[in-house]
Order: sequence, then C-alpha cells, then structure tokens
Amino acid sequence: MIKVLAFDVFGTVVDWRSSIAREAAAFFSPLGRRDMDPAAFADAWRGLYQPAMEECRSGRRAYTRLDVLNRETLDTLLAQHDVHADDMAVADLAMAWRRLDPWPDVVAGLTRLKARFPIVTLSNGNVALILEMARRGGLPWDAILGAEATGVYKPMPQAYLGTAEILGLAPEELCLVAAHHSDLAAARASGLRTAYVDRPMEYGGRPAPDRGAAQEWEYRAGSLEELAEQMGC
Repeated sequence: MIKVLAFDVFGTVVDWRSSIAREAAAFFSPLGRRDMDPAAFADAWRGLYQPAMEECRSGRRAYTRLDVLNRETLDTLLAQHDVHADDMAVADLAMAWRRLDPWPDVVAGLTRLKARFPIVTLSNGNVALILEMARRGGLPWDAILGAEATGVYKPMPQAYLGTAEILGLAPEELCLVAAHHSDLAAARASGLRTAYVDRPMEYGGRPAPDRGAAQEWEYRAGSLEELAEQMGC
C-alpha cells in the first residue's frame, strides 16, 4: 500500500548535534570564548527551535522560513551569553544548519530505498536549506517537500496531509520515516504509515525527550540500511 517514503531530516537523516557543535567551536575559537561549550551550545540552540516554530503554528506569526528563525534564535542565544562577533561570522553560523552531516548509513540506505520507492523530505526545513544540505551530503531526494510546501510546521496535521495531497496520494499511501516518536504519532493520527529509525546519539547519548510517545510502528529499524532490508529493497 505504501507508494512514497517521506523523511524527517533533522536527527533522522543528519546528525545536527555533532555538526552544530563543530561549527560552534570554529565560531568561538577566534573570539577566545573558551567558556562556551560547543555541544551545550548546540543543545541550547536546538532548544529554541520548537518555541520559534510554535509562534507560527499558533497563528501569532505568519509562516516564516526556518533559515530566518534560525538566525533569530541564534541572535537571542548569543545575546544571552554576551557574545559579540562580526555580523558576517554570525550570518555564517546561522547557516550552519545547511551544513549538517548525514549519519553514516544514510546515503547507502536512501539509495537502496530509492530503488523501490520515491523518496521525499517531510521536514520543517525550508527548500534552500534542505537543497544545500542535500548537495553537500549527497542525499538523493526525488523531491524536497515539507513546511515551505505546505505553509505549516510539523506536527500540525496539514504538514502531513498537505504533503500527501501534493503527491496525489491518500494519507495511508505515504510513510513517514523518522527518529522521533512524537513526529510519527502525529503522522499516524493523520493517517500516514510509519517507520521508526533509532538514532541513540542524536542527543549525545541522552534519552530522547519524546520517548514516552513510542508506539508499535509499522516498521522499526536501527539504520536506513536495515529499513531497506525490511522493505525488500
């Protein structure tokens, strides 16, 4: 029944924490800010992600691209830590979310899955962000969809239903592949099929904050290559 696989990106396909920590270390080094822990900074920046999108989900703010929200939340975080840097350096760091590294299994796994299914993104990232990330990391998407295509951020139902509609599919013909139980739960509530991929190092080995939302998903795998095996790819 599944006709297309749609992928969450941040955490599922790419390792945002290690990548942002690497970029933060390079940013803070010439400033002499040895007090700034790069991994903790990555966690704090990611912690502002959902509140920024909630302003759009709630209707208090019109849909705003994630690139813009990332710059705003970065400015907030730097101000909180009294960090002063050249605007060009700050602008470059704000775009670090376009330079996230894929997990080691991803390119091979996506390639195998793509041999049988169209593969698209269903991400909160905007098109330019996901496009640059894909070219840098060799991610072979058939289409880049998600928040900018539907005009809403996950986990609003229209994020999932709108993606299915764009693809000309019934919701049950679209399968969300994600490392986040909360994302999968929202997709299932909208009628999509679900595939969970375990990413134990997404939060540096700490338990995932949404582990309480776990269910019996249609598929469960430890990597995209294992998922491809389960799906007969």
